[in-house]
Amino acid sequence: MNRHINLNPITSVFTTLFLLFCLHSYGQGIISSKESKGDKFRYIQIKPHFGSFLKSTDVLNESGLLDNGYGGVTIKYGWQSSNNESWVSRYGYPSYGIGIYSGFLSDAEVFGNPNAIYGFIKFPFSDPSRRNIFALETSFGLTYKLKPYDSETNPVNEAIGARAAVYFNIDFGFTYKWTRELDLLYGIDFTHFSNGSTYKPNAGLNLYGINFGLRYNYNAAQSTNEENLYSNNVLPARFRRPNSSALKKIRGSAISILIAGGTAQSEALKGTETLMGVFSGIIDYEYQINEMHAVTGGFDIFYDNRLQNQTASDRWSVGVHGGYDFRFYKFAVKMQFGTYLGDNNDKGEFFMRPALRYNFSKRIFAQIGLKTLNGGAADYIEYGIGFRPFSW
Repeated sequence: MNRHINLNPITSVFTTLFLLFCLHSYGQGIISSKESKGDKFRYIQIKPHFGSFLKSTDVLNESGLLDNGYGGVTIKYGWQSSNNESWVSRYGYPSYGIGIYSGFLSDAEVFGNPNAIYGFIKFPFSDPSRRNIFALETSFGLTYKLKPYDSETNPVNEAIGARAAVYFNIDFGFTYKWTRELDLLYGIDFTHFSNGSTYKPNAGLNLYGINFGLRYNYNAAQSTNEENLYSNNVLPARFRRPNSSALKKIRGSAISILIAGGTAQSEALKGTETLMGVFSGIIDYEYQINEMHAVTGGFDIFYDNRLQNQTASDRWSVGVHGGYDFRFYKFAVKMQFGTYLGDNNDKGEFFMRPALRYNFSKRIFAQIGLKTLNGGAADYIEYGIGFRPFSW
């Protein structure tokens, strides 16, 4: 069956808006802040990627489709934060921006050639005085131009059940300061494509490999600082990163409540357009250690309408979890691990919840996360709104 719409419109619209809002809010928060000496440090970079696939389902492994590896290229436009009075001074002065990705997979007739648009943030860890800088970079966005599973025309593709998916990349890379404007880039990275079981099958595509490239640094304030193209009055092209300031000693507790939901498919609905509703309710105790780190723990309640062979009351399950938050600006990157109390509805002994939270205020926040089953396999994507009624 030829499916013309392969990603739930609500899912795609919500994800797109959430991503754009976060990028806009984050960018505005930095751009509107005072940059050192009026400088506006920007960069453009290009990086080819090469590597292999992690093993997947038996059907894909036996087909040999994952044996030939992959190639791809990313182009990024970035802002280098430089405000020594804001939170960035305590996080090593990260850079951030937007990017596009174009991939070339081993068999385009089965998987397609994915393109993606995403936002990224890069945290440096090496001493600022070094010429070769190590940094951790994460990217999150939307992938399109995938070729999905079809029981008649593409039955081998058990990795992707939709034409669009989430794009996630984590890069462990080095930046070598080559000349005044140019950097040499190299590193290793991991890339994941998944629709979070919104459509089945969803084994996902997991890619790992090496990358290298070039970055051009420039000062966007140069054009307004000096109109004479032949002037010797040239602003610095790159930011001289000072040592990080000490983190703020913020300690405190809060109770948060998250109401989240989404849509997903069961194996019985694989290859169809039918989606079923899912729900998560989460009550958390949050303890903030300092402005960067926090720990959480609480209770979960789940409802899964895909369990059509059970009564409505039996589709509920209850769990407990604990976790860690990495917090910066108005964001929190969350990782939680949990288990079920009572019947787990054949979802395994424990689950995980990687999530991204954006705080509109001290009380209200939005969150997108992935609830897993049997450990790491995707169960469904959670889109939620939450609030903190109590904090002390």
